[in-house]
Amino acid sequence: MIPMGRERLERYSLVGPEAERAVVAGLAGGTDWFRSDMPRKRMKELMRRSDHPAIRDTVIWLAVMAVCAALGVVFWGGWLAVPFLVVYGVLYGSSSDSRWHECGHGTAFKNRRLADSIYQLASFMLMRDPTVWRWSHARHHTDTLILGRDPEIVVMRPARLARILANFFGLVDVPVALRAMVVHAAGRVTAEEATFIPESERVRVFRTARIWLVIYAAMIAGCVLSGSILPAMLIGGPRLYGAFMLNVYGLTQHAGMGENVLDHRLNTRTVHMCRINRFLYWNMNYHVEHHMFPMVPYHRLPELHEEIKGDLAPAYPSLWAAYKEIVPAVLRQLKDPTYYIRRELPAGAAPYHPRSDGRALALQPGSQP
Repeated sequence: MIPMGRERLERYSLVGPEAERAVVAGLAGGTDWFRSDMPRKRMKELMRRSDHPAIRDTVIWLAVMAVCAALGVVFWGGWLAVPFLVVYGVLYGSSSDSRWHECGHGTAFKNRRLADSIYQLASFMLMRDPTVWRWSHARHHTDTLILGRDPEIVVMRPARLARILANFFGLVDVPVALRAMVVHAAGRVTAEEATFIPESERVRVFRTARIWLVIYAAMIAGCVLSGSILPAMLIGGPRLYGAFMLNVYGLTQHAGMGENVLDHRLNTRTVHMCRINRFLYWNMNYHVEHHMFPMVPYHRLPELHEEIKGDLAPAYPSLWAAYKEIVPAVLRQLKDPTYYIRRELPAGAAPYHPRSDGRALALQPGSQP
């Protein structure tokens, strides 16, 4: 039977029956994931943090944003403003995602204050509360694509296609984020958030929401007083008009892959990208590697890929190649939500985690643990 509507949402709810099923089945907690063997010395080298690559990339990112914003303002009202605002929007509304991600892990910079500063800035750009999402993303790594446990599953089975397409322009995420700000500013968290945010951390959530609402109120006041939407084009608006690349990159991570498995080679994909995309995405295209060893900084992920690629299915050669698999798989899951993409490992690779071939994969719609 194909789960639809409320039944589908209950399967992915952190407070629904699947959460308990995952715990009973031994899928929760992140202690039994497959990891490729790596010499301890080499892993310590790859995990070593450095400020220099991230400072260089951050200066370029912020400088290009500043120049494009300034030129967008100068040419505002004419077509010449469009290309500058598009670039600004992508850097603000899409590329901030990878900065948020890496600085949230604490691996991008050696200097913790620098990492936290960029994390706070990127969180604001994305309208993601920095405390909520730090804990949410920790759970995502602990229980990647485990039903009832992972709060960051974007493509359900069957997928909510209208929601996914609307989010290319932030039309779902932005209203949800604004509503969450109001809830948090009132001193409350949702039932799902309460499952992963410690009570001691919630005061930070409430404080951040109140500060952000003041900033957005000031932006709206600026629009009203100036009689122009230009302030919104620079603050908040890019989360709508510049969000399309966030989703182009993000859907490659897990869409169509296996749920309730304990092997990242079954639920995550690595995609080769050009230099520009890798800069915008901060090497998160090496996503299997990142999930397997999340404490390796983004600028060392290509090296990690070379170390462990013998254990991995071949990386997709391009975004186009990835989407040629993703789109048909997601469409097939509309009729058969038990279907998932299973990639063949090269000869000599460590086999898939045994729990990923047996009982874990059996936890599909209509099955019993």
